[in-house]
Amino acid sequence: MAKDFSGQNLRGRNFKGRNDLAGANFSYADIRGANFTNANLTGANFSHAKAGLQRHWAILLVLVSWLLLGLSGFLWAFNGYLASQIFDTSSLKNQISGWAVLIVLIAFFFVTIGQGITAGLGAVALTVAGSGALAFAIVVAFPGVKTVAFAGVLAGAFALAGVFALAFVFILAGVFALAFAFAVALALVGAFAEAFAVAETLAFAGGVAGAVALAGTLLSIYISWQAMKGDKKYSLVRNIAIAFAATGGTSFCGADLTGVDFTQATLKSTDFRYTILTNTRFYQAKMLDRVRPGLTYLQNSQVRQLLVTGQGEDKNFDRENLRGINLKAANLADASFIGAALSEANLQDADLSRAKLKQTQLDGTYLTGATLTGAYIEDWGITNTTKLDGVRCEYVFMRLPTKEDPDPLRKPDNKQEIFADGDFADFIKPIFDTLDLYHNQGVDPRAVAIAFKNLAENHPEAELEIVAMEKRGDDKILLRAKTAALSDKSQLSAEYFDDYNQLKALSQSQQLLLAEKSDHIRNLEIIVNTALGQPKSYTQGNTIMSDISGINIQGSSNVSGIAGNNSVANLGTISGNVSIALTQLPDSPDAEKPGIKELLTQLQQAISESADLPETDKADALIQIQAIAEAGKSPQESTKQKMAKTAITMLKGIFTGLPAVASVVEAGNKLLPAISKLFGLG
Repeated sequence: MAKDFSGQNLRGRNFKGRNDLAGANFSYADIRGANFTNANLTGANFSHAKAGLQRHWAILLVLVSWLLLGLSGFLWAFNGYLASQIFDTSSLKNQISGWAVLIVLIAFFFVTIGQGITAGLGAVALTVAGSGALAFAIVVAFPGVKTVAFAGVLAGAFALAGVFALAFVFILAGVFALAFAFAVALALVGAFAEAFAVAETLAFAGGVAGAVALAGTLLSIYISWQAMKGDKKYSLVRNIAIAFAATGGTSFCGADLTGVDFTQATLKSTDFRYTILTNTRFYQAKMLDRVRPGLTYLQNSQVRQLLVTGQGEDKNFDRENLRGINLKAANLADASFIGAALSEANLQDADLSRAKLKQTQLDGTYLTGATLTGAYIEDWGITNTTKLDGVRCEYVFMRLPTKEDPDPLRKPDNKQEIFADGDFADFIKPIFDTLDLYHNQGVDPRAVAIAFKNLAENHPEAELEIVAMEKRGDDKILLRAKTAALSDKSQLSAEYFDDYNQLKALSQSQQLLLAEKSDHIRNLEIIVNTALGQPKSYTQGNTIMSDISGINIQGSSNVSGIAGNNSVANLGTISGNVSIALTQLPDSPDAEKPGIKELLTQLQQAISESADLPETDKADALIQIQAIAEAGKSPQESTKQKMAKTAITMLKGIFTGLPAVASVVEAGNKLLPAISKLFGLG
């Protein structure tokens, strides 16, 4: 039975490493200072609980903050005093020190305001290093005693200024921590620092020193304000301040918070580092911006706001790691999640109307009851574990919108139609168990064919079967293969592309030796080559989406064993397809000089009539003829020339090993060079 701690005073209690707290009820409990480090809190209820610091820890941190504040004021006053030495005409050494301090502070002020605290510290370091280099150069150039003394004073002054500049920066963390611990007006802190610093400064020097101290105090207030607002330029200061203020607070460090409910809980000064935050509910949680988030998704201020309010309409979450996040019933209309990780997330009943879900990872995500009408689902990463029960969707778009096409690839295609209840899940189901191999950098068809065959042979349990091929852009292609339900697609994809990239690095002759060992490789290479040569080619499952270069694909089983079927495609069908492709080529304008059409017709006849070629080789050779015929429609285009060159090379490979006196070899030796010349291939 789950433990019940609801409404109890649990301040400072130690639950470290407890494994018996799954499903426990901590609602309305006072858990300030409680330690839940490494505890198993799966499904626990912390709604309306009050986390944070115990009173004695809060008092201690306040005292430390005021101590740091006093030290900060003293250092600002001292910096002001050093800067005021520029007016000490009685001592050249003091004047140099004053100018050194002033230069370092000015550099720090301007860089910090413009680029952030880290850049400001870098500017100080460069300034100090530069002064040392300058002093060294002076000593080398002018070895006189006076020069050495001057350079030493200069370097010492700059080093001293750097030390004090760095020191006061670290003191700022104390000021910010004070602002965080009290959560009161920063102006009061600034006013105190200003009064202290100015008073001390006036005691040391005059107007210049006071101005330096005042500027430093105002800079402290500005940095504190920006850091607490979440400005990334001052994230270092914010992290230090929050870590300081969370000391002694409630700790969930390393705890399993899967399914935990923090609805309306107060969470200031709480440690969430290394926690498991799968399906954790933070709706209307208070002071979530004051927690120590570590590397969890709570480190993003926009995500924290979304978790608390449930309002993410038109927000950008591209490439964010939101794995396991709980956005139940959230308003995410028009939001962008391009490339984001939303696997295992809870999106039940969420409104994702018109959301951009391109390449969004949705493995194991709960979309039950979600609204997806108008969503853009290009290459989204759903799997058979994605929950789509009860999804409300009238239509979707398979691509992101562009100016030229604001409604790209709408499904259903007819804009007058919409999906009926349950239709969307049925529509999208066929791609649950597919391995998507997207090639986007100079596709090598032969390497694709060899790598896929190797993958299928190495993993017979995956039951790989090509179900779709799609050309994208000028030289990109998506190969989609059906897999067994429990296949590790990530591992298969990684292994495939490792092999593919190695094969691409091989020479053409090395690849050809590998390809000659398998009819399947040659056939798949032709399919890929042909697809790349088309304006757009797309085949899926058993439906003819397009006719790829005359090769009639009615399901992957007809492509010479590409999908695991070892039967040879019907030779008569292939020959007929070749004849159709040849009729689409123009006749040669000069009867005395045969063109591509006439040369390919002669070669087709020689192959078909050859007694030396087995039927499998005849089929492969005729497919190469068909590829050349398709390329011959635009023989000057580089992609078509590449396609023809590959097919010619493969024909030569098919003829290799036949007797030199064989009629098909003689025809090939005569016709292939002429065909190559017409394509400008030499």
